[in-house]
Amino acid sequence: MHFSKLGAASALMILAAASPVEYTPHNKRGLAFKVPQTKAKSKILSGPAAMAAVYAKYGTTAPPDVKAAAANNDGTVTASPESYDSEYLCPVSVGGQVLNLDFDTGSSDLWVFSSELPSNEQTGHSVYNPSQSTTAKLDSGETWSISYGDGSSASGNVYLDTVKVGATTVTSQGVELAQTVSSQFQSDIDSDGLLGLAFNSINTATPNKLKTFFSNAIPTLAAPLFTANLKKGAPGSYNFGYIDTSEYTGAITYVPVKTTNGFWEFTSNGYAVGTGAFTTASIDAIADTGTTLLYLPQAAVTAYYAKVSGARYVSSQGGYTFPCSATLPSITLGIGAYKAVVPGPYMNYAPATSTTCFGGIQANTGIGFSIYGDIFLKSQFVVFNGASTPQLGFAAKPT
Repeated sequence: MHFSKLGAASALMILAAASPVEYTPHNKRGLAFKVPQTKAKSKILSGPAAMAAVYAKYGTTAPPDVKAAAANNDGTVTASPESYDSEYLCPVSVGGQVLNLDFDTGSSDLWVFSSELPSNEQTGHSVYNPSQSTTAKLDSGETWSISYGDGSSASGNVYLDTVKVGATTVTSQGVELAQTVSSQFQSDIDSDGLLGLAFNSINTATPNKLKTFFSNAIPTLAAPLFTANLKKGAPGSYNFGYIDTSEYTGAITYVPVKTTNGFWEFTSNGYAVGTGAFTTASIDAIADTGTTLLYLPQAAVTAYYAKVSGARYVSSQGGYTFPCSATLPSITLGIGAYKAVVPGPYMNYAPATSTTCFGGIQANTGIGFSIYGDIFLKSQFVVFNGASTPQLGFAAKPT
């Protein structure tokens, strides 16, 4: 895998040109580099399972319809990568062993498939083996455990080891080793774990929380930020330490981040469906690359599907579906003075039945906030600025 690397001076010139916000570099000789994603194989996409996982991830109870639909897996069919989107992962070196991990701005754990799993649970995955690393050290007494509403779960112990992402190396990074994983994780054979990029406060290790890779890497970067340029139907990339001006058009609009809950949380100021009028509304939202769908207040969801012929809420699916042949309008979301447009075709997440499809926009009922997941993020260029006063930046992509 090739990683492009810019000098610090070039990176800071790009940063200054790109942003109306002044940044003080932590390290004038710091690194700036790109981490390209790799495409995973086709996988089964399930709208109900995707929704159930989000409720558990954010510590809330899924509505009964969502629970039942996820448990029954009703209507789930295998998605063709030509018709529906795929999973994209990033290569990460852990103790000199390369794993393909999911970069997740909605969580703060770095956990991996490991040699401590039963052999049948390792099948199809690259696994981290601490005995094959000269820098691994058991973090005695530390454990971790996660579980999701779709029934997936993982748990294990913690090692400290050298982790390399692109051009940046962090020594003594906390790495959570899976000793047990559920069948849902086992079956996702392309993904070897997760690298969380939210704030340290929501790391799940106990008794002592671990710092994220990004938090540990900030002193080595030319600027304390990373950008996400995710794409629909193609591999995207994450850039660390700099902003690539070729990846967006127009100005970047920045908004403050509320870190109280440990997420990249911000306020969105309204929405419009298609060419309709803009509705002003204060929407508390989270930018989460680890969540597939776009979760909005019920009023916005109702307004959207009112413009989709044949769309309806289907209790057995736990969400909104529509005829796969339906014409889908765009949705515009306000962020500061910027109007972020998500194209209509992005709203077709996956097949629900042989003739209907599961919507990429769903209601945030019971979650407590909106989640701007991959359906939204793949349409935008996003800056995650982790300076002492964190910010999120949004800009349109070149057409």
